[in-house]
Amino acid sequence: MEFFQTAEGIPFRLGILPGTFNPVTIAHLALAQAALAIVDEVVFVLPRAFPHKPYTGATLPQRVQMLQDALRSNASLSIAASDSGLFVEIAAECRAAYLRTTRFTFLCGRDAAERIAHWDYGEPEAFDAMLRQFDLLVAARAGDYEVPAKWSGAIERLELPGLFDHVSSTEVRERIALGEPWEHLVPAEVREQVRGIYR
Repeated sequence: MEFFQTAEGIPFRLGILPGTFNPVTIAHLALAQAALAIVDEVVFVLPRAFPHKPYTGATLPQRVQMLQDALRSNASLSIAASDSGLFVEIAAECRAAYLRTTRFTFLCGRDAAERIAHWDYGEPEAFDAMLRQFDLLVAARAGDYEVPAKWSGAIERLELPGLFDHVSSTEVRERIALGEPWEHLVPAEVREQVRGIYR
């Protein structure tokens, strides 16, 4: 795991926010900010390879730069790149970078939670094994995630300060392509970069 920005202090509980950040949006920041009421640090993780989508759009250095500009003012936020994109693989890289006693909590929306819970990992009960290594904080996204009873101790709801269902990196890119307003969907600090990259 390669770090581009490191939070101050040593976290007891680490929030891990993997994503494409293509580009970073106000929803990403809201998710991290809400999580900081529960965790000590949030690390934004950019996988160098994705398990379910190709690497297109902004380059990795451009995405890192956007994250650095958007997160610079918060001393509890880190930025890193991982070698792979699956949660269990990212957790292993974090385990090597943080203290053995650090508790890992992945942050995601309902759609991502459903995707990783039902992903075909090639072996039965794989997700159950993962939840013994980390837990999840799940924000509502076009509805709440209905947590199966067997996972209720490892998955909890994360309340966001507002509605962000309409905010996504895809929406930003589509609005730019159509010439529609998009600036309100990304942090003010990265608007000029987004304009230059995606136009």
